Amino acid sequence: MSKLEELGFELRHVGINCADEEEADNVAGRFDEIFGFSKKTGNSSVFAGTAVEAMKTPYLGKNGHIAIGTTDIEKAAAYLKEQGVEIDMETAKYKNEKLIAVYIKEEIGGFAVHLVQK
Repeated sequence: MSKLEELGFELRHVGINCADEEEADNVAGRFDEIFGFSKKTGNSSVFAGTAVEAMKTPYLGKNGHIAIGTTDIEKAAAYLKEQGVEIDMETAKYKNEKLIAVYIKEEIGGFAVHLVQK
């Protein structure tokens, strides 16, 4: 099994930066209307299904962010560092002292990119 296969990288969701909660609700609502992606409101965003996250306030990335899932976020971050990708540890999120999300420093196509634990 290759290193990439072992890490199991896959697209988890796309985050869209919205100006405010009303816009986020409208964006997620439109995805629900068109595609049947059920809307779920959270503290900082409104999800449309699991694929689209409409942010209530703009966050990282000119346009938003792309979440990439991995089977082992610690190993994935180490692998990316070996490839010359800088990890922004100031964005690291932990649950029960285990790393669950972290952004890379680079924007790609106007989107911030973060790793999330599957």
